[in-house]
Amino acid sequence: MIVSMEVGATEQQIKHVLSVVASYGYQSRVEPGEQRTVICVVGVGSAEKLSRAFQAVEVCDGVDHVVSITCSYKRVSREFKPSDSVVTVNGSVSIGGGQFAVIAGPCSVEGRGMLLQIAEAVKRDGANMLRGGAFKPRTSPYAFEGLGEEGLRLLAEAYGETGLPAVTEVMNPDDVALVCRHAHVLQIGCRNMQNNPLLDEVGRVKTPVLLKRHFAATIEEWLLAAERILKGGNPNVILCERGIRTCTEVTRFTLDVGAIVAAKQLSHLPIIADPSHPAGDRKYVPALARAAVAAGADGLIVEVHDNPERAKSDGKQSLTLSGFTRMMEQLQPEIALWKERYLLAHRTLALAG
Repeated sequence: MIVSMEVGATEQQIKHVLSVVASYGYQSRVEPGEQRTVICVVGVGSAEKLSRAFQAVEVCDGVDHVVSITCSYKRVSREFKPSDSVVTVNGSVSIGGGQFAVIAGPCSVEGRGMLLQIAEAVKRDGANMLRGGAFKPRTSPYAFEGLGEEGLRLLAEAYGETGLPAVTEVMNPDDVALVCRHAHVLQIGCRNMQNNPLLDEVGRVKTPVLLKRHFAATIEEWLLAAERILKGGNPNVILCERGIRTCTEVTRFTLDVGAIVAAKQLSHLPIIADPSHPAGDRKYVPALARAAVAAGADGLIVEVHDNPERAKSDGKQSLTLSGFTRMMEQLQPEIALWKERYLLAHRTLALAG
């Protein structure tokens, strides 16, 4: 349930509501607002128990109104937190709440020279973070699966050289602490979206998590995976739409722009788009990136390589360095318009509220 306190509710009244909530065995989180405080209540119990708690809270002094949360993903829902969440990475890059971010780099970290060259190039063109896989889940057991810990060290070195925070995939719960020591964002790839032990483990840390949607997952399943991370205690989750499997044979997947729109309405979490994987071919990437921005995505994660023809993974869909430059030039008017729309929408909401 969501407990909306009256304007000017006292600290004592808020504490009393928290004690009433706790007496019924539910957890609560206080969300101070500019005008009024909201208390978010979650937990498991029977309908009868919830009804009793609802009625007890409703009559507390200082309570304006109480609303039940009807969806299964409590913590990530707009009902739980109406305002947009902002995830801050390494104290320097923010995603959500009107802040747009671009993550760019190779699919896999293949070596020091190529990584540093790509990092310097994408930073020059406006990227905020560097992507690169140290551990790579591959369909074929014979494909290149990354450099492992050496790749993590190279990402850390690239951060030291360029200041770009590193985004890299973690596949094994036992590797979470290791990856946290070298990287700034933990990517959960689409194959691991429902790897519950891994989601539980990244929920125990505070390092931001980029959660990719599985290519066969519903939006609810995707949001429930995010719910598991937040339930574990980590609120710093970034959703990522990376394409779903449909009947197309031209592109690799289908970028579900409707999911971007829906997820932003259903959840307060920031959402970015990966145009590289649904494209499957670099010639489609810029147009899909523009479509994602138009749909309201809070950022992009794009594969870029200095020599795609020799890339050890996903070379066909990786932009060249010059291709990334052109795409970023094309996107600047789109991103500026995106920010204008965001500010206008939230100014209108503020006036209405």
